[in-house]
Parts: sequence; structure tokens; C-alpha cells
Amino acid sequence: MLLSRDFVGHMAKEVVKRLVAAKMIETKDAENLAQQVRQVMADEVTVEDRLNEEAREILSKYSEEMRRTGASYQEMYKKVKSQLARERKLILR
Repeated sequence: MLLSRDFVGHMAKEVVKRLVAAKMIETKDAENLAQQVRQVMADEVTVEDRLNEEAREILSKYSEEMRRTGASYQEMYKKVKSQLARERKLILR
């Protein structure tokens, strides 16, 4: 994760505060709304972390076969990660 959880929380509060101040949204409970926005933002910034973990799990299942064929772990990791991102229509940095 590139952003700390504290910073994500701060950004969520600022987004809600600015949207309310600009009268773009109305809310009775800005703190609760900021918490919900924080959760969505936190989920979004951890997408790549979860994708990396899934790619590692897939490759661990095929480690013996990769060793026998001489396949490069790094190359296979990039290919698996790219394929998973395409399947899920994710845009990675």
C-alpha cells in the first residue's frame, strides 16, 4: 500500500468536508460518511496488494513445474499479474 491508513482517513475527511462546504452533497452525519469513504478508499488502495498475493499463490502451485522447465519466476509473476489485472479490468501503476 502506497498510502498510510492515517493519510487515507485524513483524505476521506477532507473530501467529505469539501463536498459539504461546496454544497455538492448534504449529510446529517459527516463523520459516518467520512468513515464510509475511508473504507472505500482503503479498499481501493489495497487492490494491487491483494492482486500480488494472488499471483504469488498461483505461482506457488506451479513452482515445481516452473523449476523443471526453467521458467523465470519474475517473468511468470509479471505475466500472471497482468493476466489477473486484465481479467478484472484493473489499471495498475
